[in-house]
Parts: sequence; C-alpha cells; structure tokens
Amino acid sequence: MSETDRDPTHVSATGRSPGLSPNRLAGESSAYLRQHMHNPVDWYPWGEEARERARREDKPLLISIGYSACHWCHVMEHESFEDPETAALMNRSFVSIKVDREERPDVDQIYMEAHMRLAGHGGWPLTVFCTPAGEPFYAGTYFPPEPRHGLPSFRQLLERIARVYQTQRSEVTATAARILDALQQRPRGETGEAPGAATAARGATRLLQQADPDHGGFGGAPKFPTPGSLELLLAAVDVLPERKAREALDHVAFTCREMSRGGLYDHLGGGFHRYTVDDHWAIPHFEKMLYDQGQLLRLYAETWRRCGGVDDDLLWPIRETVDYLRREMTAPEGGFYASQDADSEGEEGRFYGWTLAQVEAALGANSAREFCAAYGVTERGNFEHGATVLHDVPREARARFAREREILRQGREKRIAPALDRKRVAAWNGFTISGLARAGSLLGDASMIRDAAAAADFVFDRMVNAEGRLYRVFNEGRPTVPAFLDDLSAMLEACLDLHRAGAGDRYLTWATQLADDIAERFFDDAESDFFFTPVDGEPLAHRPRSDGDGATPHSTGLAALGLLRMATLAGREDLREIVDRVIRTHALMLERTPESLPTLARAALAAERGISVALVVGERDDAATQALANRARTVLHPEDCVLVVAPGAEPPAGVDSSWLAGRGSVEARATAYVCRGVTCSLPVFTPDELVPLETPAATA
Repeated sequence: MSETDRDPTHVSATGRSPGLSPNRLAGESSAYLRQHMHNPVDWYPWGEEARERARREDKPLLISIGYSACHWCHVMEHESFEDPETAALMNRSFVSIKVDREERPDVDQIYMEAHMRLAGHGGWPLTVFCTPAGEPFYAGTYFPPEPRHGLPSFRQLLERIARVYQTQRSEVTATAARILDALQQRPRGETGEAPGAATAARGATRLLQQADPDHGGFGGAPKFPTPGSLELLLAAVDVLPERKAREALDHVAFTCREMSRGGLYDHLGGGFHRYTVDDHWAIPHFEKMLYDQGQLLRLYAETWRRCGGVDDDLLWPIRETVDYLRREMTAPEGGFYASQDADSEGEEGRFYGWTLAQVEAALGANSAREFCAAYGVTERGNFEHGATVLHDVPREARARFAREREILRQGREKRIAPALDRKRVAAWNGFTISGLARAGSLLGDASMIRDAAAAADFVFDRMVNAEGRLYRVFNEGRPTVPAFLDDLSAMLEACLDLHRAGAGDRYLTWATQLADDIAERFFDDAESDFFFTPVDGEPLAHRPRSDGDGATPHSTGLAALGLLRMATLAGREDLREIVDRVIRTHALMLERTPESLPTLARAALAAERGISVALVVGERDDAATQALANRARTVLHPEDCVLVVAPGAEPPAGVDSSWLAGRGSVEARATAYVCRGVTCSLPVFTPDELVPLETPAATA
C-alpha cells in the first residue's frame, strides 16, 4: 500500500477529490486541519490573526473543533464546509477558526465545558460562536444541512446567529459574561470526611451499582471501555469488604473478556476501537485511538495480576495489541502515532467488515464454514451492506483460527486503509509507555519494556526545548504546542513506570524535572489546585482547570498520583503537601460523587495508604537480585516503587538517601526490604518471602 493511500491530506477526509485551491490551513501540521484545506470556507487556524480580524471587522468568531478520526466531523465537512453556499455565508458573516482538539485540548476544554453548561451534553464536531475576544455565547455540536430531528439547518443557524450578533449585541455580551462566570464557579461546601480509602470504596460501590452484569462495562448504549472506572474497581479491591471486593474484581475481569471477544476489538489486526454503538460490544465506532490502547494494556495486565496470573483470556489481548502498535502505530523516527480514522473510501467501517463471500474467497469453502460460524459471519451480516463485524461467538482458545485470522488480516491489507494521523501526542505516548512498561514487567517480556523505553527516549530527545520544557505534539519533523498538564502527568507516570520496570535510573532524572515543572507552573498556591494550562501559557478567555475522567484520565488525579510517588521516592514533603492540598480542594466532589473522579479517588486512596517502596540491595546483573526485583514488581501495587541499588552504592539521583540508611545487603546476599512510611519489613532473601505490607480495610 502506498503512503498516499494512508495520507489524510491527499484528498478530503470524506474521500472526494477536492478540486479547489488550498486555503490557509494547507500550511498547518495538523492532519485534521489539513483535511479542511480545500474547503471553500476561509478558515483560520487558532491564533491572534483571526481574533484581530474579527475585532477589526466587528464579526463574531465561528470556532469549529474536531479531530482527524472523528466520523461526524467528516460528515459535517462534506455536508456544510464543502458546500459553496454555506461557505459563502460563513465567510460573509463570521471569522471562522478550525481547531484540532488533540493539539489544543485547552481550547477544546473551555468551549466544551461551555457547551456542557448550556446543553448538558457534548460531543464533536463542536460548533461555538464567540465574541472577537473568544468569549462563547452559543454552542452546539453537529448541525445538519437541512432541518431534522429538532435541529435547525446549519445555514439557518448561521443566519440567526449573525442577525442576533448585529441586532442584539447587549444580550450577546451579557450571555457571554454569564457563561464565563459559570466556568469560574467551583463546588463549595463542607465535607464530612477527609478523602481516602473510604472514598475509593464508596466510589467502587457506586460503580458496581451501574455495572452491566450481562455484558460488562457500565450502563447501556453507547458502550465505552472506561478504563479509569475499571482501574478504580481494581484499586478498591484492597479496601472493600471481601464479598464486594470479589464482585469488583469479577466485574473487571468479565468486562475485559467481553470487550476483547466482541466487536470492540479488532480480531484481525489487534487493538481496540473507540466504543460500540450498542450495549454488548458488537458494532464499534471504528476509530482507533492510541490512548485507548495504552490504558487498556495496563488495565488488562493489572487485572491478570489480580486474578492470579493464570487467565490467558486476559493475556492474548495484550500481546495482540502490542503487535498492532508495533506494526501500525510506531513511527520510524520514534514514538507512537495518534490515531486511525473510522472512515475509509468515504464510509465508516468499510475497512473492517467482511461478507460471507469475501471470507469464502479468502479461506476456501471448508475453512470459511467453520470460521464464519465462530465469528458470526452470515449472509445477512450485522453491519452495513451485508457485511459482518467479527466477534468471537464460541470463545474458544485463541490459538483456534489463528491461521485463518492471519490470512484475512493480510487480505485486508490490500484494501484502502483508514487514514493514519501521524502526529505524536506526549500524553498519549505517556499512557502507552506506561501500559507497555507495566505489561512487560508483569509478563516478563523485556521487548515490551524496550519498546516503552524507545518511545520515552524519542519524547525526551525530540519533544523537549532547550530549557527542558516538554512539547505536546510532534509532527512533520518538529515539535509544536507547549505541553499541558495531561502531557506532563502522563509522561511523569511513564517515567516512574519505566524505572519501576527496571528500564534505567535515567528516567528518574526526567521524572524529577517533570514533577518540578508540574509543581512550579501548573499548581496554583492560592487555589490549592492544578490548572490544565501553565501559569505562563497563552492567555485565553478562561484558564481551564483539569479535564475530567473520560476517554483519558483526569489530569489532576494523574498529577497527584505522580507527585505522590515522586514525593515518596525523593523524600519531598513539598510535593506531598501539594498532593494533600489538591485532594482537600476536591474533597466535596469526592464525597458526593467519587465515582465521577476515579483517578483522583485512586490518588486519595494511595495518599492515605501510602506508597510502598521495595528496596533490593544487590548486584544488578545477579540472578538473585533480579528475582527479588521481579517478585516485587509482581506483588506490589502498580504505583508502588521498586528500587534496585548495588551494595555500597549511592542511591540514584532524585532518591532520598534515607531509604538506604541501615538497610544493606546481609551476608553479601541479595537482600530486599518492603517499606511504607516508617514501617519496613525484616530483610528477606528469597522471592517467596517478599510480600506486600498489609493494607487496612475500609468500609464503603
């Protein structure tokens, strides 16, 4: 397959040849922006140039936000932005800005929160109308070309907004002021308890009340993987009453099996789609996002560990997803690509569906008969045009039909593939590095850890400026967009996970720099909270706080977990104080709805319980040292630290020397200690002796 077949810029996202001169988006690095480079709309990228023109011409801003793999973004482009009449109306009455939400999550967060305040729900494409200063006064998502389902046509909306802006300016200004004031508001009130283990237990209990016992996951259609919620259930296993703990673990394991046996999972190529449109994981929304792969790798690995390390149904999705990342998502120069589109040849899911005739042609009649029975392929199909999205019906051992799946995968490679967004996003690479490091450590697969280390090295070699500041995006040979809180938090966790997996002490150096940057530029002392943007970042209509748990983790919770781990290793009370203050700031929400903040609830649990440190003193290459370290990585919590130090050596840079005080090798043997706070185990010499310190239970 040629590179142009995969390149999202050689034709429009909907698959039609553009036939128009490129607009100013042609000079942008974003694949999403370049998908609109042949629209007749006079698009601007986000920046002061557009705002200045809006002020000069006294026009409202029309801000359209989406991302390259977004199906409905492509639909609205074809229906409205490629339409000359609609474009003429936009050009006459508005200054139009196209924003890639993956490159500018800060901008997206402001306007998505505004839309949520106005409508109570959100989604993409996001369509926002603002004053020239960027203050929102009206927002929506997808608008059709003709009125339907209670929505006005997009042209009707444009005409109405333009008229209101010109004739009712005072109302527009007042509405914008009310929206901005609402964005500033935070929950206020007294709390009855300090967040901690009980918070996590209560959040897990409420999640179980929302659990789908028939299909796994939570709630009905559409069904999302929600790794953040599932990770809270896993963490709460330690503090729930025994019956509830078993229920929580069983539900996570059941959900993992159902997701990977259903259509959410790509049975030929590996990897997970974004979500399913039904409640039983059958028909996906076909885009594949890097952040899902990384988070689900660590979820499956930790579930496998907690279930005793014997369930192959939790292992093969890890191995196949890693193969997918290596084959399709790894950039030649380093790092992991951002996403693969839902659409190809102008149709959603066209690349992934199989008809009965296609399977028979590829496998032959006899093999096809058995395969089709096993993967639900019928004459009628379960998707569009008689095609079937494969799902594993009998749930046999994965080795069954491995040959047939590979034949079909290779046959599928001859199709026109969905567009690949080649940008590298620091946060998403961080999630994937973490997932690979944790999975490789638990499975004893050094190649996964090497892949994780290579991606991290790429980030720190190519996505950092001369002052050591991280960038968010790398695309077309250069880094762009200064990093946000999710980028630093994810890469901090990635570095700590790499160090824990034994990838090298150099990652502690980077972890220290990232932790300091978070503390200095993203923590606000007056608010006792993190902001999503740095204190020296681009001025916006509103400085957004952390995004919530959703497709990606709550970056405030992730930052708190990272700083807590770093504070423990480094003996940094300043970092620990920041974590405590942030958790107290969110105490009211954690008391009321801990299930809505699962990552921060995990941080509260870890803060109360404390981070354990397994100190292994011995020569690094010694088999006994390695056996003790591997045992620690297997039995301790994923956020706990594993520190390997040679006898008589100084601790790595960034590690508090007190961890070694009075704890050395005994009788020249590899020796291990497990410590939490001021409590340490006696020295142990064999893996079986190394066990976690006891965790007190909490009531839900």
